[in-house]
Amino acid sequence: MPLWVELVLRIGGVVVAFLTLPLLVGQAEHKVMAHMQGRLGPMYAGGFHGWAQLVADGVKFVQKEDITPREADRAVFRLAPAVALVPYLLVLLVIPLGPNDLVGQPLDIGLFFVLAVVGVGVVAVLMSAWASANKYSLLGGLRGAAQLLGYELPLVLAAASVAMAAGTLSLSGIVEAWQPWWLLWQAPAMIVFFVAGLAEIRRPPFDMPVADSELVFGYMTEYTGLRFAFFLLAEYVGIVVIAALTTVLFLGGWQGPFADDQLGWLWTLLKIFAVSFVIIWLRVSYPRLREDQLQRLCWLVLVPASLAQLVLTAAVRLAL
Repeated sequence: MPLWVELVLRIGGVVVAFLTLPLLVGQAEHKVMAHMQGRLGPMYAGGFHGWAQLVADGVKFVQKEDITPREADRAVFRLAPAVALVPYLLVLLVIPLGPNDLVGQPLDIGLFFVLAVVGVGVVAVLMSAWASANKYSLLGGLRGAAQLLGYELPLVLAAASVAMAAGTLSLSGIVEAWQPWWLLWQAPAMIVFFVAGLAEIRRPPFDMPVADSELVFGYMTEYTGLRFAFFLLAEYVGIVVIAALTTVLFLGGWQGPFADDQLGWLWTLLKIFAVSFVIIWLRVSYPRLREDQLQRLCWLVLVPASLAQLVLTAAVRLAL
């Protein structure tokens, strides 16, 4: 197969995943929350089980007027939603779906690349907050920046633990080195990574930067129409990315109970959707953390736990 054809197929597959998986997660969130909270509305659109609810939401956003505040920095204001989306697309390029290089772009330093690119999200938050010329947006943006910068540390430390255990920064290499007993040995790192990942994508109970009850929707206050929809899409893509990274780093990726590598991609997808369900379930089950509780959890619980896990991983590696 010519190199350019293979490149087009790989990039095309990633783009299709980027456009479809977040929509599937969004539809699942509508249904899961409707069942858990006894909400009948999302069950009616389109007839059977409310299958068209997401379509109705999309039509609603398209019909809304696109407004830019008069005092806003127009160029930065309009660019911020794209800056929120693009890093997740780049991350999906290097996350392996299965064995035998079933990945958009295999990298020997894939984990380093992922952690570096995910950190760009704070730029979009600050861009939208500052450019909106709104005090509520600015307050939400500063809270968001403090949260993202704080939770990046335990996220990186937890990822470093499993990379140290596998002896590689390659995401495919980590999956190949993974063993079932790692579920116990690396469990603290997995919990820290998952919780910090929730905070990085600002999902409940870590949604204080967009607390609608006191910030009118934080740094997204002035956004309407499709630009607002892009921010919401970035959130759902973030769910897919965090679920995929948790799967690849801590749950064995494409490894399943059978030795058949042909179904590796299926096991990866099943694990991703299972982790996504947990993220949705947490939104329904837990109240929002206050700003002081959010920072205390980061610095007094997650950071010490991730450092302790690093020490444990180093000791086990030396012993083996």
